[in-house]
Amino acid sequence: MKRVLVATGGGDCPGLNAVIRAVVKRAAQEKDWEVIGSIQSFDGILKEPTEIKILDDAAVKGIHYQGGTIIGTTTKGGPFAWPVKNSDGTWGSADRSDEMIRKLQYLGVDAVISIGGDGSQKISQALYEKGLNIIGVPKTIDNDLMATDFTFGYQTAVQVCTEAVDKLKTTAASHNRIFILEAMGRDAGWIALSAAIAGGAEACLIPEIPYDITKVKEKLDTRFLKGKGFGIIVIAEGAMPEGGEALAEESIEVGNPNLKLSGAADRLAYELKEAGIEADIRTTVLGHLQRGGIPMAYDRVLATQFGVKAFEMVLEKKFGHMVAYHHPEVVAVPLPEAIGKQNLVDPDSNLVKTAKGVGICFGD
Repeated sequence: MKRVLVATGGGDCPGLNAVIRAVVKRAAQEKDWEVIGSIQSFDGILKEPTEIKILDDAAVKGIHYQGGTIIGTTTKGGPFAWPVKNSDGTWGSADRSDEMIRKLQYLGVDAVISIGGDGSQKISQALYEKGLNIIGVPKTIDNDLMATDFTFGYQTAVQVCTEAVDKLKTTAASHNRIFILEAMGRDAGWIALSAAIAGGAEACLIPEIPYDITKVKEKLDTRFLKGKGFGIIVIAEGAMPEGGEALAEESIEVGNPNLKLSGAADRLAYELKEAGIEADIRTTVLGHLQRGGIPMAYDRVLATQFGVKAFEMVLEKKFGHMVAYHHPEVVAVPLPEAIGKQNLVDPDSNLVKTAKGVGICFGD
């Protein structure tokens, strides 16, 4: 039997299980292939004892509508930066990529399907350069991976954010308040932008367009007459004022050097009060609510397409490539093309023009 190993890395995302299920279902049609999963990304291979799971029809039955991933995931460590405790008690990291590749060979793994975002696919490319037969599957709710029109999980995150806007409108109107909803989006404002349009927000602040607080205030002022009215602002966690920076702090978790973004909504509330807004202001941070729960139908379909295509790319030996959606086709693109730069919102894009066309303020 030939073996393909599946790993899910980075943050969890609606649709991961649908990809895993699709890989297993497609592999079952080939009589000489079996699928195994590495628990918590590549950590399952690197740990002693090894933590892997047989992925067969029974293991994936009914998981396509479940959130999360049945094989776990992690944002820490990895084959190129495995946490190591030094003799003085401090922590460092070690490159265990060669060791991991040898272990995969020992386990009889013929190919790897790595499901993850930008960071995970950079690891995929580095492993491919070391000779590992690897295929990438794009996963990120931020929709910030180049070379694919959409990533699964994004539409579900937008739906969660839109529903939050809908619910906040009723309480905002009841109390004549301004509500600021903070959505995920470190560098790319796709979730905030789409939810602002779908939910009919008054303002949308995203990382790609630094905002002038006076212009945001001017927009909100038009929503109030003699103290009556309300306003909704959707802000991405990476949004920043003109001349400022995104609010972030370094993670103190071992093996997780990523910056943690938080406070964009609270900063905006403070800035609006300083600018002279008299209305009551409340903030809501969606956080990981956007990552969890049942994936919507669109994401299940896209994830299933990606899983089937990924295994077929294994059969075709198109290693060093990533699955991508180029409407209406699902295709293979070279990994360097996918990780070369981020897919950011173009301030001159049709979607931004549409938002401005219905009166949404970006603070520019």
